[in-house]
Amino acid sequence: MEITHRFIETNGIRMHVAEAGEGPLVVLCHGWPESWYSWRHQLVALARAGYHAVAPDQRGYGQTDCPVPIDQYTLLHLVGDLVGLMDALGEPTAFIAGHDWGAPVAWHAALLRPDRFRAVVGLSVPFRPRGPNRPTSLMPQTPDSRFYQLYFQQPGDAESEFEQDPRRTIRQLLYWGSGDPPRRPAGAGKGPAGMVPRGGGFLNPLDAPETLPPWLLESDIDFYADQFRHTGYRGGLNWYRNIDRNWELLAAWAGAKVSVPALYVAGERDMVVAFQGMEKTLQDLRHWVPDLRDAVMLPGCGHWTQQERPDEVNAAMIRFLQSLG
Repeated sequence: MEITHRFIETNGIRMHVAEAGEGPLVVLCHGWPESWYSWRHQLVALARAGYHAVAPDQRGYGQTDCPVPIDQYTLLHLVGDLVGLMDALGEPTAFIAGHDWGAPVAWHAALLRPDRFRAVVGLSVPFRPRGPNRPTSLMPQTPDSRFYQLYFQQPGDAESEFEQDPRRTIRQLLYWGSGDPPRRPAGAGKGPAGMVPRGGGFLNPLDAPETLPPWLLESDIDFYADQFRHTGYRGGLNWYRNIDRNWELLAAWAGAKVSVPALYVAGERDMVVAFQGMEKTLQDLRHWVPDLRDAVMLPGCGHWTQQERPDEVNAAMIRFLQSLG
């Protein structure tokens, strides 16, 4: 099954998409720091199962436009991009799946436009309802360290670190975020608590592995590295810089629930699952997503869910989609 590529105009930007198959539309939203390529295994599997699978490079990534202003990367922009994508494809409705940052995009697409998005699959990141406080005010910090999303807030700091060697950066992030390392060193970037030492960088405690795990090839690293040499890391980091702005913009949906059928999949070794407050979020997931059909935890799997365990993720997604008729 061939994966093809094209560009579409949506929501004021030019978007690159990868696609395969024919049938009901399934939109696949990648996370940070990735691209459409993180869905390479799902594009083919979904196409063979009778779906039209479409994985865009979302704004700020890959071959899609990277607007300069930080405030052009809110969840309303990101959901709007996907609605425009569907319009460009001539599709009134779609299924949607998202991983990492793509998961909040997918959850909020389902929350804001249930008329367009028929069902949602969230990988790694569960739906989190809007709380009473600004998100950054709740992020942990100590005199010696701070939560990685706080480190990302200042434009230029993280970009300078990550862009020194884009290939080494992506190699370290993909390896240390996976379920393969025997243990993560204390204070290692997105480690168990996601803390970054003050005066040090996100990557400082991490060593680039000499040997990659079986799910990750040198050619995969090459692809991602080439993408980030072209775009830099600023576009993706700007998503983090809109966390508080998203909270302001979504005030009208405080208390709203995701009403469409849903599936949640995560790895048991995913550091997101270990973040502060995530245990309660997972416990409350069925309250905020009343039609949650299943919550699948993959033993030994880390953060890069659909890349580390493609067969299991493919099976869970296809089983869920087929159950909807």
